[in-house]
Amino acid sequence: MFGQGLIKGLSITLKNMFGPKITEEYPEQRPNLPPAFKGSFDLKVPKCIACGLCANACPNKVIKIESEKDENNKKKLTGYTMKTERCLYCGFCVETCPTKALLWNHNFELAKYFRDDVNLDLFSSYVPSPEDEKPAKPEETD
Repeated sequence: MFGQGLIKGLSITLKNMFGPKITEEYPEQRPNLPPAFKGSFDLKVPKCIACGLCANACPNKVIKIESEKDENNKKKLTGYTMKTERCLYCGFCVETCPTKALLWNHNFELAKYFRDDVNLDLFSSYVPSPEDEKPAKPEETD
């Protein structure tokens, strides 16, 4: 019979018209993201020991680490770049970091106009925060 599809479509529309609203008004209303959401990357520069495990774990070789040795013969981070245009966002780099210096953040607005603007320079864009500073251990006196 003709018109059965029209009647079925209108019945679905009427059912959903009076139901709960599921559409978010995105720019005005920010989405409620779950804690396990994987957006972009954050690097805690004081925690990074420049071991290179994150760069070795990356399947696309997206991460480039630059380091130099300080006066105590310890590696010191001098540069950390990610070519996120080729990143799979698999999370292997975050999982392998022994000091948890590389973390996910909730920034999902990653669209850029130029291709070179997509790449992240996490070392030079780092802004120190008070929580990054380690509290000094009190010296023990005998």
